[in-house]
Amino acid sequence: MGYSNIGLVVCFITFAIFPFICEAQNTPQDYLNAHNEARRQVGVGPMTWDNRLATFAQNYANQRAGDCRMQHSGGPYGENLASAFPQLNAAGAVQQWVNERQWYNYNSNTCQAGRVCGHYTQVVWRNSVRLGCARVRCNNGWYFITCNYDPRGNMSGQRPFLVEEQPDFDSNLELPTDVSIN
Repeated sequence: MGYSNIGLVVCFITFAIFPFICEAQNTPQDYLNAHNEARRQVGVGPMTWDNRLATFAQNYANQRAGDCRMQHSGGPYGENLASAFPQLNAAGAVQQWVNERQWYNYNSNTCQAGRVCGHYTQVVWRNSVRLGCARVRCNNGWYFITCNYDPRGNMSGQRPFLVEEQPDFDSNLELPTDVSIN
């Protein structure tokens, strides 16, 4: 077999397995890992995968495959949506939502004016403990991901997570000079 034939075989194998590599980044564990890392950072417990939610998410994602429109399902669960071209995987979708953290103000429990942060707060909502997500490739070539949360988060007047009161630190505080450290 000449070099050109070997090149063709390698190229064929690469393109034959590429879709499976991409799908490997969209397993239930991939969605859980990304969510649970964000939750860990704010002291919230991990979520578990729920096949009932995943089925709901897949059914809705299949409905959106024709237009990839970022329109919520109106279902009974909390829901985050993401779409992108040319590729979108579980970690990428969750990262889009978690990036909204910069616009969330815990003290006022609000988003910065003109910004969206409700996707982030849903990811870290302490009472949302079950997760189900799905991904489709839309007819226009974009990818659409939906994640559903039970119980739903973003309840008015409630905080997504609780932060222990920390005493203010006075950076101008002078430390004693007569203490030796051994």
